[in-house]
Amino acid sequence: MGTRGPRRGPGPPDGGWGWAVLGACFVVTGFAYGFPKAVSVFFRALMRDFGAGYSDTAWVSSIMLAMLYGTGPVSSILVTRFGCRPVMLVGGLLASAGMVLASFATRLLELYLTAGVLTGLGLALNFQPSLIMLGLYFERRRPLANGLAAAGSPVFLSALSPLGQQLLEHFGWRGGFLLLGGLLLHCCACGAVMRPPPGPRPRRNSGGDAPGEAEADSAGLRLREAPSGGRTRRRLLDVTVCTDRAFAVYAVTKFLMALGLFVPAILLVNYAKDAGVPDSEAAFLLSIVGFVDIVARPACGALAGLARLRPHVAYLFSLALMANGLTDLSSARARTYGALVAFCVAFGLSYGMVGALQFEVLMAAVGAPRFPSALGLVLLLEAVAVLIGPPSAGRLVDALKNYEIIFYLAGSEVALAGIFMAVATKCCLRRSQDATPSPATKGGAGNTEDAEAEVDSEPLPAGAVEPGGLEAPEVPSPGAGPSEPETEAEPGLDSESV
Repeated sequence: MGTRGPRRGPGPPDGGWGWAVLGACFVVTGFAYGFPKAVSVFFRALMRDFGAGYSDTAWVSSIMLAMLYGTGPVSSILVTRFGCRPVMLVGGLLASAGMVLASFATRLLELYLTAGVLTGLGLALNFQPSLIMLGLYFERRRPLANGLAAAGSPVFLSALSPLGQQLLEHFGWRGGFLLLGGLLLHCCACGAVMRPPPGPRPRRNSGGDAPGEAEADSAGLRLREAPSGGRTRRRLLDVTVCTDRAFAVYAVTKFLMALGLFVPAILLVNYAKDAGVPDSEAAFLLSIVGFVDIVARPACGALAGLARLRPHVAYLFSLALMANGLTDLSSARARTYGALVAFCVAFGLSYGMVGALQFEVLMAAVGAPRFPSALGLVLLLEAVAVLIGPPSAGRLVDALKNYEIIFYLAGSEVALAGIFMAVATKCCLRRSQDATPSPATKGGAGNTEDAEAEVDSEPLPAGAVEPGGLEAPEVPSPGAGPSEPETEAEPGLDSESV
């Protein structure tokens, strides 16, 4: 969804039904990020009933998060094949069914398969399509929309944890899981509002699509390429996005970031208790992080949407990463409660900035048509980093009995990610764009479009007219037969598949 280059039709509406889509994305993001953490309030009851240790019980949340991140390519393939709306409806049913079945579990293995695998897969099939649809409805206000949608994570985390505690006290963990399964059916309602944005469908002539043409329609972002036989086939996962420099820079940044970003929040309460802070005050530190995060995400999204800052959103993202890393480094020796509160405020602010900007940077880097595939691959890479970073930090704490070193390591990794993002954007991406020759003065688009507008600069199908251009009457050549009428590409399929 480039901001430059020719378009095939009207741009995203930046409002209207898009606000309903934004609300649905807010709910889905809240469930996706908040639900795996909120389930932890049931762990003590599960440990007592199943006679298991904390590490064995905690695998429920770990498997749920692994499914959320690791099934990114699967979600991309399903979205490309069936569209956003059907995938989200099925995902909502899977997420709900997983928690309902978990309420009848008699072994931990059954919890792993139901609450872990089924619910995690259902949340993944909701999370990724909602972000894709949000990018189709917003362009000028897209940074603000991403910031508002990302705010669902701290809001739902703040609400689901006390709700789970109340359900546990009144209905036990089995009744709580059953009711939470019903609550997850709201994901189906969110999927139902994901109708395609208005706009004309792409058209093609009787000769078929041009080889390698990408169709970015309003419904499915379907990627097609024409093999030598002339018959078009659908690319369900566009792995060629890995050759894009902007995507490679972003992927490396996300991997380094995920190694250390979540570690301080996971260890914060135990770190405070180790410093002599009472249990109730130590638990309140996470609430401080959540409250600041709620304000920071939409505020940062609105800031990134300013005309002067939006072209430099990659640098703003790198600044947020460096701020988060430096916060960890400077607070490694914090031992008083006042110092820990100051750390929570600074960490919540920088953490919210990172959460608000991370998907906006990816959308701007690869464009909307390749965003589904890019997001799936990035989430898979992030799943590997998440499975390495926090567990390794926990083992180091057990071995060294020292939280200070962990904060130093986590801060260094996040700060390194920010430095790499800034340097690579300045030296590699900008230099490659400056070295590209200017487009021709006549005809279609040249090669100077960056990764954000790459698909928009492709040749238009025969018979299509660029918006704002002059339509010249077609003069048939001598001896040529009457031209065949244009037909719509897959009529009745794409617009109904979302």
